[in-house]
Amino acid sequence: MANGSGYRVRSGEGAVNANHFYNPVDLTKNSYFIRPVIAWAQPVLSEYRKEGIFVMNEQTRHEPAAPLRVGIAGLGTVGAALVSMLAGNGSSLHRRHGRHIEVSGVSARSRSRDRGIDITPYAWHDDPVALASSADVDLFVELMGGEDGPALAAVRAALGAGKPVVTANKALLAKHGVELARLAEKTGAHIGFEAAVAGGIPVIKTLREGLGLASVTRVYGIMNGTCNYILTRMGEEDISFQDCLKDAQTLGYAEADPTFDVEGFDTAHKLALLSSLCFQTRIAADEIFVEGITAITQADMKVAADLGFRIKLLGIASRSEQGVEQRVHPTLVPASTAVARVDNVLNAVILETDHIQELMLSGPGAGGMATAASVLADILDIARGHNVPALGMPVDELAEYRRAPMRAHKGGYYIRLNVRDVPGALAAITARLGQSGISLESVIQRPDLKVETDLPGAQDTRTLVLITQDTLESAVREALARVADDGYTLGAPQVIRIETFA
Repeated sequence: MANGSGYRVRSGEGAVNANHFYNPVDLTKNSYFIRPVIAWAQPVLSEYRKEGIFVMNEQTRHEPAAPLRVGIAGLGTVGAALVSMLAGNGSSLHRRHGRHIEVSGVSARSRSRDRGIDITPYAWHDDPVALASSADVDLFVELMGGEDGPALAAVRAALGAGKPVVTANKALLAKHGVELARLAEKTGAHIGFEAAVAGGIPVIKTLREGLGLASVTRVYGIMNGTCNYILTRMGEEDISFQDCLKDAQTLGYAEADPTFDVEGFDTAHKLALLSSLCFQTRIAADEIFVEGITAITQADMKVAADLGFRIKLLGIASRSEQGVEQRVHPTLVPASTAVARVDNVLNAVILETDHIQELMLSGPGAGGMATAASVLADILDIARGHNVPALGMPVDELAEYRRAPMRAHKGGYYIRLNVRDVPGALAAITARLGQSGISLESVIQRPDLKVETDLPGAQDTRTLVLITQDTLESAVREALARVADDGYTLGAPQVIRIETFA
């Protein structure tokens, strides 16, 4: 309000408002020279006040953003969960993010299948490419799966039209990620793939945006819930791999054909994406050493537990002066470490950096709701206009992938052999290891470690477990090849690397 002099002062927050003026001090009292100045300034202040109120009103008179129309291809567990989320939380999403997000069309293999959701309000497309190209779709969500075929064609169509894409398809990105990222750059589109790695864990956003100047030196973790469930059960119960796998299939944790999971390929695709983001290199899924968990036995579990270890299927990538090393394999990890305590279908990704040392992200790595939540997070980023390069930087700035040799691993190796029960066998085996420069930490022979096998002559063998000190992968393979040539062993050896993570 005005004081006796007519002088007006704006309120402290800088917002110009007709009702927010005050005069804490009478500037004209005992000040004979101020009155003429105020008289001169009054018209200017009045005009300034009017202009400020006009600007404020213009700022509040903005048009609401147009709805973001989403097309979803693939209505399996994740797709159905996403449709349910968007249908049931539309008003909440609008209040929190300032924009309506609506499903405008869907596509799947079967229109009549019962998915537990109502898809009749949405335009149906038999062809996902037609959905991706539709004028009624602003953002395309690919949840069909597959590294080629309709998934690739639909994503190319959407990006080619300048439409952002969100996908959970790690196989597609592992094979075509560089090409698709380049296409997105060309058309100004965005690719979100948080759900492609570790389900509900926000590891992609962390790597693309959350680390600042920190440089990742190693990334590793548990990235497949099926394998983690099986290994957890085997370690806690006296149950075989095959029996655990059957239970996982019954519970829906494993596919009818589990090869992609249990042989390590799913983890390898995820690791390839993480490696690219961590080390600013082109995706190199074909350069990963991959080994699954099908050969893990109860004997392995018992020895690991006795030695203070647990067995986990890990994806590990590290950078050195020689290049980038990527590997997926069962690993003995100390039971006291954080990664050893990630059980059942949970996933965990650990980042080792120069600035923040070690960062662990853990949570549900699969499941409809968790994965759909990551898909929705990408959609919300796009709705807010957030756009970053798909692989963290422009494709032309990514380094060519250079494969580093498998290095010595602190803690050495666990080696299990089916050894013929004949005199001199143990001495001959240890001698061969010594010739390759391998020192042994311990030699374990126990009657309860007998591994059943259907190989001829298996009844006349005993199970021998060797724990080596630090050594090279090449030295281990060389020594075991010589042992096999000597004829003292039966069947393939079991070799498990030992990692002593902090």
